Amino acid sequence: MKINTRSSKLTMAAAVLCLLGLTLGLSDQPVNAKANTVKAPIFEVDPLWPKAMPNHWLLGMAIGVWVDEKDHVWIIHRGAATLNDNELALTKNIGECCASAPPVLEFDPAGRLVQAWGGPGPGYQWPDSNHGIHIDHKGNVWIGGNGENDAHILKFTRDGKFLMQMGKHKGNKGSNDLENFGRVAKIWVDPKTNEAYVADGYKNKRVAVLDADTGVMKRYWGAYGNKPDDADMGKYNPSAPPPLQFRNPVHCVERSHDGLVYVCDRQANRVQVFKPDGTFVKEAHFARQTLGSGSTWDLAFSKDPQQRFIFVADGTNEKVRVILRETLMEITNFGDGGRQPGQFFGVHSIATDSKGNIYTTETYEGKRLQKFVYKGMGEVSSSQGTVWPKR
Repeated sequence: MKINTRSSKLTMAAAVLCLLGLTLGLSDQPVNAKANTVKAPIFEVDPLWPKAMPNHWLLGMAIGVWVDEKDHVWIIHRGAATLNDNELALTKNIGECCASAPPVLEFDPAGRLVQAWGGPGPGYQWPDSNHGIHIDHKGNVWIGGNGENDAHILKFTRDGKFLMQMGKHKGNKGSNDLENFGRVAKIWVDPKTNEAYVADGYKNKRVAVLDADTGVMKRYWGAYGNKPDDADMGKYNPSAPPPLQFRNPVHCVERSHDGLVYVCDRQANRVQVFKPDGTFVKEAHFARQTLGSGSTWDLAFSKDPQQRFIFVADGTNEKVRVILRETLMEITNFGDGGRQPGQFFGVHSIATDSKGNIYTTETYEGKRLQKFVYKGMGEVSSSQGTVWPKR
């Protein structure tokens, strides 16, 4: 049988080229994929955390979260005041379920409810709309409030015993008042100086710093370290120069290990950084075109000694943004709008535990607490979407 060598050589060449093309295609795939990835902390939602609560309890708008030194997770929510009509009907003993949980809840690392307390009591004025929770280095619990007449802060022991009230309900006199506040969003206590930093707030436009034992105000400042001015700035315009005052609300405040103070100016879509005396250092904007409730709702630091990353909760765009703390540059984000595990409906507050895990609470109709497990560093896309566990 005569073999056509020319034809066979062409066939073999074509086969080699085809195989080479397939090989190149396979080898190119990871390279192309990595072109759109970045090395960052990796997280996966834990859909089984926390465990079910007792007593047929339901959460309302969950508007604060903190992790204490024992890695216990604390949240505060608004309970029956924000349950929908169907949920409210269930609280009127017309069926077997349900009831609003007390405002303050503590969970252990396994997600089991440890205790629950809070609400009006003798000697203090419970906020019309509680907002934000912080457990300080002495184990005390701090609570703010963003109701229209909330001008005060409360301090309790970890088991709910009242310790101190700073300011008075209906006492707001503006951003330069030394005794009252203006709808406080969050408090953070510095364990080194025993000073309480206050994000003040939904009505006032300042950061206030108090002696954490006496409640006496020591200093305060507005955006860029300016003296606060409560003049109405009108609607946010993303094309305009950055406003010289905080827009409402001043929604978070927290201090890093190296002594810098980070502040969420929510409706201006920015985080501003200060020295502890109020000296302005720098700022960065995130999703600057965002209107309405803005993009910078809360922040937490990664747990490495350098706190290399900042995690910013964005309740309008429904994601957590991962920021390089040194440059304030966003490198990735995760989350999406929805009701499934790992998705968000009004992601409001964020905190980290000693292992680097992230906890979030949701307001509006989200009304829940979620845990995102830290899985180490690795390559991730710039926008990860829902971070479900890998099979």
